[in-house]
Formats: sequence, structure tokens, C-alpha cells
Amino acid sequence: MRESVQAEVMMSFLVSEELSFRIPVELRYETCDPYAVRLTFHLPGDAPVTWAFGRELLIDGVGRPCGEGDVHIAPINAEVLGEVLIRLQVGCDQALFRSSAPPLVAFLDRTDKLVPLGQEGALAEFDAHLDEALDRILAEEQSAG
Repeated sequence: MRESVQAEVMMSFLVSEELSFRIPVELRYETCDPYAVRLTFHLPGDAPVTWAFGRELLIDGVGRPCGEGDVHIAPINAEVLGEVLIRLQVGCDQALFRSSAPPLVAFLDRTDKLVPLGQEGALAEFDAHLDEALDRILAEEQSAG
């Protein structure tokens, strides 16, 4: 079974109303953390920065404004699948990114094929049961040997 989904999307880093530049952003989803997506921003001159937040937040943010706290995601026009704004905030500092929505939707569709939305808990339970079974097998082998 495939355990991750990756994609690269070009986003605009909006420094101000007058200044923006395009940067590559890696999107990653892993079955070992089935509720989260990770976005790694490759800013020029800096080390890559990775943010992790709920997959459902990204799904919802493509269609309507959502998010609390450090991550806010909203479509520029909720009636058209066009562009999405992603605002990340740490304390008083914030960064604003604009992305085309279709590549995000394509990535999210691939994550849904790997782990359907709402089935994340079953995957986590499967992993826990697998770990318990492996521990039992190893314990039996050690006691027999």
C-alpha cells in the first residue's frame, strides 16, 4: 500500500500589495499522520519552512473561508474554483500565499484515494492493532526461543 502523496505547487508569496514572488511549495500527506497535510515553503535565501495542519482545513478552505489561530485559508472568489489565499501567522508575524485552487484540489483528491475523508480513525486503529500483533508475535518468539 502506498503510504504518502506528494505534489509540488507554485504559489505567490505576497510580501505587500506591490510585491510578490513565485515560490515552489511541496505538499505532502502521509498515512502515518492521516489527519494532517504538510506544506513546505521554499523561500529564496532561507531554509525551507514546513507547516502542518488539518487536511480537512485545506479541503474546507478551497471552498469557503475557514481557520482559526495560526492558519487561515479562503478562496478569493467562493463562487469560482480559482485561487486560494493561505495566511500563516506566528505571533505578530504573518505570511500570505496565493495558490491556484485546481492543483490543491488534485492533491486533496489523491489523498482521499489513499485515505478517504472520515476514515482516518480506522487507519489509526489498524496501525495500533498491527503494532499489538507484532509485539505479541515477537514476545511469543522470544519465549519459545
